[in-house]
Formats: sequence, structure tokens, C-alpha cells
Amino acid sequence: MEHYAGTFEAVYILLHPFIDASEVGTEQFKPGTYPDRQFIAKNCRAVPWAVVMEHTGLTSIAAVDVGLRTHILGLKPEFSNRDYAAKIESLFESSKILPPPEGSFSDLLHDRVLSSIQSLGYEWVWVGDEFGTERKLYWIDDLKNQESGPTVGHCNVFTPDKALLWTTHWDSHFSFLCSSERNLKAIQEAYDFEGFFCDRTTEVYWSVRN
Repeated sequence: MEHYAGTFEAVYILLHPFIDASEVGTEQFKPGTYPDRQFIAKNCRAVPWAVVMEHTGLTSIAAVDVGLRTHILGLKPEFSNRDYAAKIESLFESSKILPPPEGSFSDLLHDRVLSSIQSLGYEWVWVGDEFGTERKLYWIDDLKNQESGPTVGHCNVFTPDKALLWTTHWDSHFSFLCSSERNLKAIQEAYDFEGFFCDRTTEVYWSVRN
């Protein structure tokens, strides 16, 4: 909230679901053969972090986040937890449940988030690169149901009036919805995304503070 002060009233951390690939197998989920968004949306099931906690015995979403970050070597040793990471990795072996990719929008949530933006009355969004140097205006419906497209990878999506931003962070397994408190509460009431509202002290690496 310190970073967005004067720009956005509220920020919601949108947790990206794990990917249940048990119906299609996990062999192709690797660099070079990783399935596209449309394939994942049609053939895989979203697994909430709350369910992952039940399967692994991890006691909080902070522990899940630390486990995910440890798995990708995204934390300094003093903040890492190999036990948490091992429990998350065990899901792959036991249930074919894969962690969400870091640093990009969730393929399983992508179209729902765009629909939630439409529910606020928007029909167009800007899609900008991660550095804020380029942007292009898109009809929201044209961004849905795509095998690949401008919202794959590290990018920013924001409304023409700059009242709402959807963005990511390189080493995180969640994204940020930034807007007014009223807009974000309306989205949450309608779509019930798993996550939480930031308070004044929440940081990108919030899980290592809990």
C-alpha cells in the first residue's frame, strides 16, 4: 500500500491455484512442451491453496507460499524451508498436482479475472509490458480463450481510466488486483477469488513475515 499510495485505495493478492493434471498426465508440463492456456483451462482442474494445505499438512497460506518460493529457489537460505517445499513437491508424485507457474497470470483464472473486470463495466483494457515502456489496447473478449497472446508472460493489464490494475511479480505465485476498495469488494463478492486484501504493512514477500 505504501508503493501504490495516491494511486490505488486497495490491493487484493490473488492466489493462483495449483493445477490438477491427473486427467492428462504431467509429462508435457516442462520447458519446451508446456501446454498452452486453452489446453490447461479445458483439461485441468484448479486446486485452491486451502486444499493443498489439507493434502500437505501445511498450516497456513504463508507456509504454502514459502514452500513454493523455496521450490523455485526464490528465497535466501535463511527464509527458505525445504520441508515445506518437499511437501508441495510430494503432491506431484502422489496426485499429479502441479504448482502454479511463477511470475505470470494463472491460466485457470485468466478468463475469470477478465470477466470480473468486465463486470465493473469495462470493455477494453490496456496490456503493457513488464517495464511499462509499451502498451496496446485490447477488446477484453478478444483476450479470452486464447492459446497464447499478449497476456502470456510478465505483463500488466489496466483499464483505460487507470482505475484498476492487474499485475504480477517475477518470483511470486499470485497476482495483484489494484483498484478502489469498492471495486475489489464487488469483484470478490461476485467471483470469490482465493486470496486476501493487503494491509498497510503487506509486502511482496509477505509470507516470510508471518
